Amino acid sequence: MKFKSTSILIVIFCSLTFLISCEIPKKDNKRAKPLNILWLVTEDMGPYIPPFGDETVATPNLTRLANEGVIFPNLYSTSGVCAPSRAAIATGMYPSSFGANHMRTTSYTEVTGLPKYEAIPPPEVKMISELLREQGYYCTNNYKTDYQFKAPVTAWDESSPYAHWRNRGENQPFFAVVNFTETHESGLFEPYGFREIETRHYKSGDNNYKWKGFGKSHAKNRMTEAETPVHIPKDTKFKVPPYLVDNEVTQRDLWKMYNNIAEMDKQVGAVLKQLEEDGLLESTIIMFYGDHGGPLPREKRLIYDSGLNTPMIVRFPEKINAGSKFNQLVSFVDFAPTLLSLIGEKPSAYMQGQAFLGAFQSKKPRAYIHAAADRFDGFTDVIRAVRSQDFKYIRNYKPEQGYYLPVEYREKIPAMQELLKLKKQGKLNEIQKQWFRENKPKEELFDCKNDPFELNNLADNPKYRDKLKELRLEMDSWLAKIDDNPNLAEADLVKKLWNNQTQKPITKNPEVKFMDDKVVITCKTNGASIGYKTNQKAKSWKIYSEPFSISKENKILIKAHRIGFLPTKDISIEIAEN
Repeated sequence: MKFKSTSILIVIFCSLTFLISCEIPKKDNKRAKPLNILWLVTEDMGPYIPPFGDETVATPNLTRLANEGVIFPNLYSTSGVCAPSRAAIATGMYPSSFGANHMRTTSYTEVTGLPKYEAIPPPEVKMISELLREQGYYCTNNYKTDYQFKAPVTAWDESSPYAHWRNRGENQPFFAVVNFTETHESGLFEPYGFREIETRHYKSGDNNYKWKGFGKSHAKNRMTEAETPVHIPKDTKFKVPPYLVDNEVTQRDLWKMYNNIAEMDKQVGAVLKQLEEDGLLESTIIMFYGDHGGPLPREKRLIYDSGLNTPMIVRFPEKINAGSKFNQLVSFVDFAPTLLSLIGEKPSAYMQGQAFLGAFQSKKPRAYIHAAADRFDGFTDVIRAVRSQDFKYIRNYKPEQGYYLPVEYREKIPAMQELLKLKKQGKLNEIQKQWFRENKPKEELFDCKNDPFELNNLADNPKYRDKLKELRLEMDSWLAKIDDNPNLAEADLVKKLWNNQTQKPITKNPEVKFMDDKVVITCKTNGASIGYKTNQKAKSWKIYSEPFSISKENKILIKAHRIGFLPTKDISIEIAEN
């Protein structure tokens, strides 16, 4: 695979001129080796670590990463829950623009009465990993997917608990994603203990290693509490956010949360050690972030900052601008265009975000971030939000119903059970009762700088009339731009995605021709990705982009898949000597 001659290291230096004043090195005529990109992704993560001002528990590996990198305190997910947020990251599009914002589109059908469906972006949309593969990158995902659609086989070279950059070709650059689940909401459930499966991060690259209890349910695949590593004393007194009850139960959940964060940090260290052992630290852009805000009640699934704001650290080769802070707003929809920008490629026209680093970094910083909340499991709400640097505007399309949704999964958290118990007993204070109001205002406006927990609604305050008008207009503009109709019922959304058909659309079988001793593959489904293998034992599917040669007396395995459609079956083609 040939790589473009763009000097990626020069691109990085150029991309950081907003942070530092330095003379940009002149590009030489030699071909620069492309940089690797490593994403370290944890789950359900608010800014609860020392680099972002919370000194509750030590995170030596993340702290080192921050000291050697740049911290981004104003990163926001597009939703307060994982799957829609991952859809935004994977495509560079807002989930509510292509049917990805209802949490669990393939389940809870008995409750919703809807068929199983997947989000369907426009035909030109590809997963960002596929776009990087097309540029010669070896792309691995270890190993969570959960995008609200099934990834085509062309999306990754590897996507499994064994996926690792170590399996790439010689001198091939990589884009690797490593997911950590220790900080997930379920880590607060009883019985408490770490999942043994997480040792995969210490065994990456060893396909013969067998994990204890692999494939078992979360409850069965755990260490006992006695076996659980303790990173912070259990008698630590934690600061409790005002929307939770400060008692023994909540304190215990906060101990679990911070202890989980410390365990996650330990595993981040294991991956970074592998990178250093391979001699790749100074040729890799490392990016750590969470998939949305925190795991506690009134955090996850909500579009207050507690559900959207997550920390991000980016370490550049040679520790460029180490220890600095980037205060501009960043959204998850910005990740895909930024990845392309970092490898010297212009972001795709369909992407709704903007690059915040690289050769195509936006000249105009973000003025706003946007977010949406719709169905969570079996319960539907319709909320949209826009946030400026200091203010948040929320529009509630179902003001007749309360904020709190009795999501069964969340109610496994002891602190949530405690809130419900004390609510029934009439023992919650006015702040704690806000979440349980029977209805909600049509509009909310919060001064996030002076009211970080978003408790004091200023929408009816004449002093903030201009700010309310500004954010209203911005929301209207955003909804129109991305073609988001919040009033569209989910059943009608499915009809729209399926073009008024009653069944999920199906990718048409690819057609194969042989011209001038080359294989030509086409597919009549607009936007379908075509994958093929000339070696049936190969781990990865190659991306078909142009006719290719193949030796006689061989087989080709072919598969086509448009995102959101049913993929074709594997099609085997025999090549025989004429």
